[in-house]
Amino acid sequence: MKREPLFNIPTVVLVLIGIFTVIQVLRADVLDAFDRNYLDELFAFIPLRYDSSRLIDGPLPGGVGAEIWSFVTYAFIHGSWTHLFVNSIWFLPFGSAVARRFGTARFLAFFAVTAAAGALAYLFAHGGEDSAVIGASAAISGTMAGAMRFAFQRGGPLGFWRENDEAAYRVPALPLSGVWRDPRVVIFLVVWFGINFLFGATTLPLTGGDQPVAWQAHIGGFLAGLLLFGWFDPVRARVDSGVAPG
Repeated sequence: MKREPLFNIPTVVLVLIGIFTVIQVLRADVLDAFDRNYLDELFAFIPLRYDSSRLIDGPLPGGVGAEIWSFVTYAFIHGSWTHLFVNSIWFLPFGSAVARRFGTARFLAFFAVTAAAGALAYLFAHGGEDSAVIGASAAISGTMAGAMRFAFQRGGPLGFWRENDEAAYRVPALPLSGVWRDPRVVIFLVVWFGINFLFGATTLPLTGGDQPVAWQAHIGGFLAGLLLFGWFDPVRARVDSGVAPG
C-alpha cells in the first residue's frame, strides 16, 4: 500500500516561506533602522508613491520600477515574526492545495496576480496615503479562494467521497455560478468576510506596529483568486455520460 507523507508540502510553498524568513531575518537582525526604512520604501506598497502632488520630501526610492514591482514585492516583507508566523500557518494548507493543483509556474503567477490585486484594492481605498502595506496576506487570501473552488467538490481534498490523495487535487472546479449553491462554500465565505470586516474595526499587533490590518488588500486578493481561478487552472471540466459537473 502506498503511504502518503504526513507533510506533503510542495517545494514552491516551502521556498516562498523560506524567502519570507530570510527577508525577515534581514529586517529584524541585520539592517539598522535607516536601512530597514529604505528597504521598506523601496519594496513595500505605498499609495503615496502614485500621487506626486503629495510627495513633499521628494519621490520615494525606486522610481518607475518601484511603482511596478511594489505591487508584488510588498508580499515578501513582514512587519514582525508574529506576522510572518501567522501568514505562514495559513499559507501552508491553502497554498499547498493550490500549488499541487497548478504546478510551480502557474502557482507563482497566481500568487503574483492575487498580490497585485490586493495592492490595487488598497490603493483604491487609501489613495495618496503614506501608510506602507507589507505581508503576503492578500496572496494567501487568493489561495484560500482558489482552494475553495475545488476543495469541497466530490472527490476533492475536503469532499465526502475522496478516492486517493493525488486525484483529490484534480477534481473539476466548482463553477462561479455554483458558489452560492454550496452551503459549505457559503459558510466559508461568510466566516472569511466576517473576520476581515472585524479586522477593519480593530487594530491587531501583527505587523509590528499600531497600524490596522490592511483588510481591503485581503479582500482584493480573495476576489481575484475566486474570479480568476479559471485562468490558471490546468484541470478542465469534464462531461461524463452527458452530465456536466456541477
